Amino acid sequence: MMHLMSHRFLIALVVLSLICIGGLQSNHQTSAQAQSQAEQSTDLVIYGGTSAGIAAAVQAKRMGMSVVVIEPSDRVGGLTTGGLGQTDIGNKSAIGGIAREFYQDIAKHYAQPEAWKWQTQEQYRSDGQSRTQQGEDAMWTFEPSAALSVYQRWIDENKIDVVYGQRLDRDAGVMMTRSRPARIIGIRMESGETYRGKMFIDATYEGDLLATAGVSYTVGREANSQYGETLNGVQTRMARHHQLFKGIDPYVVPGNADSGLLPHIDPEGPGIEGGADHRVQAYCFRMCLTDHPENRIEFHQPEGYRPEWYELMLRNYEAGENSAPWINSPMPNRKTDTNNRTGFSTDFIGQNYDYPEASYERREQIVAEHRLYQQGLMWTLANHPRVPLSVRKSVSRWGMCKDEFTDGNGWQNQLYIREARRMVGEYVMTQKNCQGVAVPDPVGLAAYTMDSHNQQRYVDADGHVRNEGDVQVGGFPPYGISYRSILPQAEEVSNLLVPVCLSATHIAFGSIRMEPVFMVLGQSAATAAKLAIDENKRLHDVQYDKLAETLKENGQILEHVGPKPVAGIDPSKLPGVVVDNDGATLKGPWMTSSSSSPRVGHDYMHDGDDHKGECVATYVAKLPAPGDYRVVLFWPPYSNRATNAAVTVIDADGRRTTVHVNQRNLASKGQHVVGTYSFSQSATVEITNADSDGHVIADAVQFIAADDVDEVSDTAEPKSGTPR
Repeated sequence: MMHLMSHRFLIALVVLSLICIGGLQSNHQTSAQAQSQAEQSTDLVIYGGTSAGIAAAVQAKRMGMSVVVIEPSDRVGGLTTGGLGQTDIGNKSAIGGIAREFYQDIAKHYAQPEAWKWQTQEQYRSDGQSRTQQGEDAMWTFEPSAALSVYQRWIDENKIDVVYGQRLDRDAGVMMTRSRPARIIGIRMESGETYRGKMFIDATYEGDLLATAGVSYTVGREANSQYGETLNGVQTRMARHHQLFKGIDPYVVPGNADSGLLPHIDPEGPGIEGGADHRVQAYCFRMCLTDHPENRIEFHQPEGYRPEWYELMLRNYEAGENSAPWINSPMPNRKTDTNNRTGFSTDFIGQNYDYPEASYERREQIVAEHRLYQQGLMWTLANHPRVPLSVRKSVSRWGMCKDEFTDGNGWQNQLYIREARRMVGEYVMTQKNCQGVAVPDPVGLAAYTMDSHNQQRYVDADGHVRNEGDVQVGGFPPYGISYRSILPQAEEVSNLLVPVCLSATHIAFGSIRMEPVFMVLGQSAATAAKLAIDENKRLHDVQYDKLAETLKENGQILEHVGPKPVAGIDPSKLPGVVVDNDGATLKGPWMTSSSSSPRVGHDYMHDGDDHKGECVATYVAKLPAPGDYRVVLFWPPYSNRATNAAVTVIDADGRRTTVHVNQRNLASKGQHVVGTYSFSQSATVEITNADSDGHVIADAVQFIAADDVDEVSDTAEPKSGTPR
């Protein structure tokens, strides 16, 4: 008996020692309770202390849940505290709930005189989309340290347990039930500590928890054909912004292919236009710079500097570039949020492809490589004699901040992970949702332009270097994000929510992926978790009406209250057979819009008055019987349209008849009878932009049996009551 007690005593000492060691490894925990979280169940376990994770934790505590936030690094807030101080908004009216509280608290922070050290409040002027308007109670620009202080106050006031420095065991760190759909029981860290819970949220930028749990996901770009999009996949034709000057030689020794390509030019690029690939948009650090002499750290040549990495930039300057390659947005206290601009800038293009699924060690290497690249870039811009003197002078007055990211001499650890894994969940958000196709179950709004940074550099057919992947298409109002897009597929996992690596295509994610939206979705995720726990239901069985009611009570905005696009004509209300643009086969860089009317359906396609001869929209209709049919073209007319859009009809004998339609003619009211033709049981019409003198529109084509024309008053008008 004594031997057994001694043995137990020794085991207890070992366990106690391990707990103490774990405590030292997680020395940033906010309360003593955090240590015991490893030994007990919690209502909600949040992996990732990003802005989404913190918003979710605050909401959980307000709803009476027990919660623990596990942050793999030593700092919460992700990009919000990591340098992205100019909020990417799109439309401020779309931001509600805890997200808006954050920006209101930022305003309160800067209302205190002690917040202003390096300049006065009156001297500071914000600009761009984040400018604070007169009478606003929120502020949309901030220093990283200010954002961190707000989050830390939230953590303290809500008594949120935060565990720092704990990384998920990505080999076998998710414990699940064997039944289907599975439930996560607990997650185990590399340290061995385990956190059990009723509900789980993956709030990381990488999606490590969802992937380890066996949830379906994707990395890279989908083909346009997969979801009926036009802006996904490889996009050489769209690459007009952030582009290199033309005519730059790609080889180490100009003109000598045997000398090899310059660094970071993809020898396998660009790929099939509009086709799927593995590439992800470029990452960078959102630098916080200052020009205040007392707070500035001069740019330095980093250890391991690679001059060959910047040869392409120098050639770009020699080809005609003459400005500093950054967007230097002013933040309070004479600081900046500095982001990518021009064809060669802070984005380390093509050097992040393996990051989403890389090991922790490899990810650390990629982060270090990005830091080396950006440190070397800044030094080169400030000092290299081949950089224009005006640029050197402009860059040299700036430097890192002594009072931000002090452990890194002004450099942060948080890389801008613009895109990593994306879940393939219950519902996939697509370009069509961004541009007008509403979801029935919104849990928040997105409002930003569909924005993809460049993804590769390649050698074009003329033997010159080009960038590829940049897409910037906006012009649409705020739109709803489906509750189902933050849920895994129902048969996979029933108690996991994913507000960051949510279910969206590459191009739709490019609009959704903004920090305030992540906060909104984090709050909504925690609310759904609470309802599921209270009702003892799967997340997938939570009643949406009740969820929406609760979200609205907590300040979330689920519907855009501003002007909305005029509703399109319902194709089913038109006589005959109607093929809308979403049923057409597209070739070339067509773009989607819903800004004009009258139109058929949710949207229409246009060529951007560019890439003439490359855009073809093919409409194939299944007809009820062979015979003669009147063909009618629909589109929204406007003053910038082509007067000679080519419309080709292919009849039953294969004859091709081309008619040129004046789409600029407002008197047409957006309809034109192309003619009457004989068809078999299918009919084909092509719309092209060859030799056109304006925007060519591809909206809808109507086929009315010739015998029925008199019955519809010899017009193609919709039936009574259809909105125009």
